[in-house]
Amino acid sequence: MKNKKVQLIAKNVIQDEIYALKKIKSSIGNSFNQIVKTILNCKNGKIIISGVGKSGIISKKWAATFSSIGIPSFFLDASNASHGDMGQITSNDIVILISLSGQSEELKNIIQYTSRNKNIKLIGITSKKESILYKNSDIKFLLPSVKEADPVNIVPTSSTTIQLALGDAIAIACMRYNNFGKLDFKKFHPGGSLSVKLKTVSDIMFTGNKIPFVQENTTMKDALNVITKKGLGVILIKKRNITTGILTDGDLKRLNQKFENFQKLKIKTVMKKNPVSIDKNALAAQALSIMNAKKITSLCVHKGNQKNKTVGIIHIHNILKANIS
Repeated sequence: MKNKKVQLIAKNVIQDEIYALKKIKSSIGNSFNQIVKTILNCKNGKIIISGVGKSGIISKKWAATFSSIGIPSFFLDASNASHGDMGQITSNDIVILISLSGQSEELKNIIQYTSRNKNIKLIGITSKKESILYKNSDIKFLLPSVKEADPVNIVPTSSTTIQLALGDAIAIACMRYNNFGKLDFKKFHPGGSLSVKLKTVSDIMFTGNKIPFVQENTTMKDALNVITKKGLGVILIKKRNITTGILTDGDLKRLNQKFENFQKLKIKTVMKKNPVSIDKNALAAQALSIMNAKKITSLCVHKGNQKNKTVGIIHIHNILKANIS
């Protein structure tokens, strides 16, 4: 088979699936609103999702996505449900069944179980209005009829694509409604490269006695002792609880060469005023970006709008140690 013919096949498959996605987009209406509202109102239960075959694989993706945004969810194997796993469904739960035909034998026992327990909401995702699933669901979403991308219109391709997209749409709608942000996302992703990207300044900054503070009237001699003891190559100057200046070990070396009475100098007379500060909830990657842009190695850390009240200090070494780039 020639390369151009292979590429044309690929483009046609993608075009078929794009057309299918346009059809599912047009199907978004009141039933979608009901699904989102029902999931958001499920405060004391779980979202249990099941399907058979390729729809089962899509169900696993739905459950994984919902869980990642703080909606307790899991996939229930339809076959195992009939052999004891039905006990995982409790009266406060929502059951979502995904089936293109709505007639899968493995799902019938779950449908019967939810029908006998009126507190359990059943959401049916199917393309057949005449199906058992559609008729017995509390909330029904009718999938549009789409052409599969294979030559004989039988391999689950376009149909599974729209199922996947629908799950993502529901998840993101819930996420937006709950104002679910980066810090929330981080709670459920403590490991891996994603966790590194979501580390905040407060995760890696120095606090308390590790902050190299001195008062404005401190002499350079005493300031040298502090900078040596703290080991960060920088000192922060404050007046009472307000941070007023900063000096690095490089600054101290230059001042030592410039002034004969260097050790007797009051630090407030030579400090750099208004040090750069960053909010404790900012991403650590943002701190690195600021350091690179300003060619500095340390940032003061503040909380909220109180930029002159330092609650921590972040050094380039903190960032490198956390593998942030």
